[in-house]
Amino acid sequence: MTSALLQLTAVSKRFSRTLDAGARIAAWLGAGEGAQTVRAVESVTLAIAPRETLALVGESGCGKSTLGRVAAGIYAPDDGTVSLHGAPVMSVAKRPRKITTKVQTVFQDPFASLNPRMIVGDIIAEGPLAHGLVSRDDASAYVAQWLTRVGLDASFGTRYPHQFSGGQRQRIAIARALAMQPDLLICDEPVASLDVSIQAQVLNLFLQLRRELGLTCLFISHDLGVVRHVSDRVAIMYLGRVVELGATAEIFAAAQHPYTRALLASVPRLRRHPGGDAGFKPIEGEIPSPLAPPAGCHFNPRCPMATDRCRAEPPELVRVGVNRQVACHHAPSTTP
Repeated sequence: MTSALLQLTAVSKRFSRTLDAGARIAAWLGAGEGAQTVRAVESVTLAIAPRETLALVGESGCGKSTLGRVAAGIYAPDDGTVSLHGAPVMSVAKRPRKITTKVQTVFQDPFASLNPRMIVGDIIAEGPLAHGLVSRDDASAYVAQWLTRVGLDASFGTRYPHQFSGGQRQRIAIARALAMQPDLLICDEPVASLDVSIQAQVLNLFLQLRRELGLTCLFISHDLGVVRHVSDRVAIMYLGRVVELGATAEIFAAAQHPYTRALLASVPRLRRHPGGDAGFKPIEGEIPSPLAPPAGCHFNPRCPMATDRCRAEPPELVRVGVNRQVACHHAPSTTP
């Protein structure tokens, strides 16, 4: 995608636990564990076009939040590059601070992401003041503008985070992110910790701001109902790899990867389709440990279609049709 606002190319991220001297001696004597490496993200390539919302979906522990933090510049990738507007801004050897003014994140837990010792006005103004986006004389009016934009009273800037509900705190977190005038907004499960009724309010606010401001978003979630409502495209992630990518409507209408089909089949429904099964059908088995992922396709221990090839050869993400990509040896006819 040559016109991509954000481009992740073959991005990988690993976390290693280093052993101290005592642990190394114990491991050498066979009395302890050796060094361990978590392969959180493995060679992921994604592109997000301007004004597009790409949803990143998968089970807990699949690496979607880690990938979001690499895109945000919080983590540097161990392999691959991150490009913004076609220019590399993040790689193994280079990590400039400038990306922090271009990409902003709304985190999952508004109780933890806001400084409890700062008033809301200072929380929102801190970044713009530090990066010269607003003068100190204009900071109060700037904060009031963004509080009003997210549906809060301008006077709330003098209060502390503990004086607000969870939904109000998440609105404050959104205002803080947007006050930095980002090119890309990363939403890391922004409604997962909220009550269902409050989730709807925050999602409606998100959709409204996306229309008004022309936002480009990476929306990370495990809630397929939310994803279907807010995203243009969906990337399905499993154990550090993207297994399917395509337009939201197409994936929900006709998923190609066995894992995507299993995810959609596990969604509870009020009504069953004619001739279908109304019962809840979870995915069999447990997600393998990222410390020791299975060889070949990572989904093969839980896949009813797995063959010897699946257990030995990792499938590549290949194009299926016009705007679909699937990483499965059993995918239908593919095009280069």
